Order: sequence, then C-alpha cells, then structure tokens
Amino acid sequence: RPRQRQRQYVRSMWLTAPKNTWPRYSKTGITMQLLDTRRGVQHFTFEHHREYQQVQFKFLDAVESMDPNNIVLLLQMNPYHVDSLLQLSDVCRMQEDQEMARDLIERALYSLECAFHPVFSLTSGTCRLDYRRPENRAFFLALFKHLMFLEKRGCPRTALEFCKLILSLDPENDPLCVMLLIDFLSLRAREYSFLTRLFQEWESHRNLSQLPNFAFSVPLAYFFLSQQEERPELERSQARERAARLIQLALIMFPSVLMPLLDHCSVQPDARVASHPFFGLNAQISQSPALNQLTSLYVGRTHGLWKDPAVMAWLEPHVHEVLRMVEAQDALVQEAEHK
Repeated sequence: RPRQRQRQYVRSMWLTAPKNTWPRYSKTGITMQLLDTRRGVQHFTFEHHREYQQVQFKFLDAVESMDPNNIVLLLQMNPYHVDSLLQLSDVCRMQEDQEMARDLIERALYSLECAFHPVFSLTSGTCRLDYRRPENRAFFLALFKHLMFLEKRGCPRTALEFCKLILSLDPENDPLCVMLLIDFLSLRAREYSFLTRLFQEWESHRNLSQLPNFAFSVPLAYFFLSQQEERPELERSQARERAARLIQLALIMFPSVLMPLLDHCSVQPDARVASHPFFGLNAQISQSPALNQLTSLYVGRTHGLWKDPAVMAWLEPHVHEVLRMVEAQDALVQEAEHK
C-alpha cells in the first residue's frame, strides 16, 4: 500500500505526451473558464491568477533585457511558464537546435492542456477561444508552432489535424490565417476529398475562390482524385471536368501565379505562353501588394506539388485554352477583369 500511494497519476493527454526528461509538473496559475454557451457553441477563456501574472511581469523584463539566459533562469524557477517556453523555443530554432525548440513547444502545450476546463473539447468543433483576449493567444501560437514542426518532420496528416483544430477555435475570424495553409497541408496529406468538401461547403459564405491558394489547390485536388484508379469511372470523370473548369478559372482570376510557379518548378514555358502579355510581368505589377504576398506565399509553399511531370502535363493544355479565351474576349475573362 505505501508503494501504491507513491505512484504518480499521469492523466491521458490529447495534444502531447509528457516526457520523463521534463521537470515534474505543478500547477502554474493558469485556469480555463466557460464564459457562455450560445446556439450550442461554448465560449471559453484562459485566465491568469495572481501568481502567474507575477511570473509574466518577470518574463516581460527578461524579454526587454535581450538576453535569452534570463528566460532560461526564469524557466528554472517556473518550468511550465508558457510564454517563456514559446520565447525560448524561438531562440533555439534560430540557433538551429530544432530538437530543443520542438520539445519546448510540446511542454507549453502540455502546460496549457493541464489547465483545460472539464468540458472543453478538442474534437467537438463547438468550443471557441477569442484570440483578442491576451491570455488565449499563447494557446493559438503554441498550436501553430507545433503544426509547423510537424510539417517539417514529414507528418502532414497530423499537422493538418492541428490546422483544423486552430480553425475550429475561431472559424469566423481565423486570427492566424490558417485558411492560407490548410489547402497545402490537405494536399501534402493526400486528403483531397477533405479539401474539395471544405471548398464546396464554405465557398458560398467565405468566397474561398477569391484566395489564390484555394483557386489553384482545389483543381489540383480534383486532378489527383481523377487519377485514383480505385474510384468509379463516373467519379473520376466528374473530378476531371471540375479540375479543368476550376484551373482555367484560377488562371483567368490570378494570371500572376503561373510564371513564378513555372520558375520555381524549373519549367520553361513555350514561346507563345512566355511572350503573351496576359501571363507576363504586367500581371504581377498591376495587382495589389497584398495579392502579391498571397501569390508569393502560395508558390513558395506548394511548388513541390506542382513539379510532378503528370501535373505539368495536365496544366499545359489549360494554359493554352485560357490564352484562346483571352484572345477571343470570352465573357469569363471580361468578368474577371472587373472583379
């Protein structure tokens, strides 16, 4: 019996498993409260108690000192202080100590999960956190940083699940703009049906086709679906038709994507495409800085998926079809110019 009393109870965790190398966990002064329930959606918030606030002030002083050693000292006294763990993780990442950087993020997630409200669920899709409340931000940031580490380690399916989780916490505002990332992770994880379903269900109220990443990734997902031999021929045929229609629409809406994409893929366009003003430098110069940024982010992230020779062979005739439509002053092209 005395031995049984000494056993430490380890609760099962969803986000990360505690490691033997970590310091022993003790309550940090973070709790979570249920604010209200509206239309079946529960709104929660993290709260910092007085003792945690005092550590937070010491953390801000340590950051202002510009000396990472001060954060290390703070963590020796408070090994589960979340903001210190996030900050030191960034320092380790910049020093290329990826293993330690990832470990610190996992410890931050563990600390936050230990503070969860009993009815807060990661899987229900009906639990919300407001990013505008400073106490909630660390959870969003820890999830996002963990997601990025997972993707770099070659775990795109798990990274996609974390991306869905972040989106579920505040789907209306999407404070970390994971909608600019979720298409890439879906393609990397080969979750093509999820991406096409998300597009179908959200397009009407979110105008996803107005984002270059969705405009190009959704037809690519349909193309990959059309190549899956285990699917019925009717499904594959429908996927081919949707892929063709949507990639042409994407090229018309965002002509500035094509040339940087081909460049990143080390593909030389043929003379007609290279010399045509529709896809030329003017397409990039004439668009807004914000759209330039979105285009650059998309091409930088996804060019590896487009580099596949089968994808390029599929893309080429659609590029020529779009040029034919441009020269014929097709109604679709005219409409896109006025958007």
